[in-house]
Amino acid sequence: MKYKVTKKQNVGKKCIVCGVENDFGLKTDFYELENGEVVAFARALEEHQSYPGRAHGGISAALLDETIGRAIGTLEPEMWGVTIELQTKYRKPVPLGEKFKIVGRITKNTRRAFEGTGEIILENGDVAVTAFGRYMKMPVEKISEGILEDDEWITNYRDDDPEEIEL
Repeated sequence: MKYKVTKKQNVGKKCIVCGVENDFGLKTDFYELENGEVVAFARALEEHQSYPGRAHGGISAALLDETIGRAIGTLEPEMWGVTIELQTKYRKPVPLGEKFKIVGRITKNTRRAFEGTGEIILENGDVAVTAFGRYMKMPVEKISEGILEDDEWITNYRDDDPEEIEL
């Protein structure tokens, strides 16, 4: 089913997951959908390898952690998730060089914390990795201890940003 993109989330410059100026980063873009989920797209490079041809499991965990943690923005735009706990299940290898999708959603939301789930979906539709996480809610300015500069936290619009995403 296709869902309309309602917002593209900001990214940082040096973050390992989303940093647009991190030579070793994944340069991941994050999109909020009308169904309340967040979808990201990534491609693991040789720098992210564990066994030949496969992304390191820590890279998969980082992508899921970031995507689930960002999902609170669909409900509370001023909040971000700070990880309390992350559980992952590795079902299939994530190949290097191929674009894949990361999906995150909120499953429980309280005043101070939230829980969510997510998965990495390969180009052929197979689910490679799943995750469950618990997060504390915080505004990004508090997470960055007030040192977040205007040019550090940007919306990185691209000509090929999707208007709809199929799940």
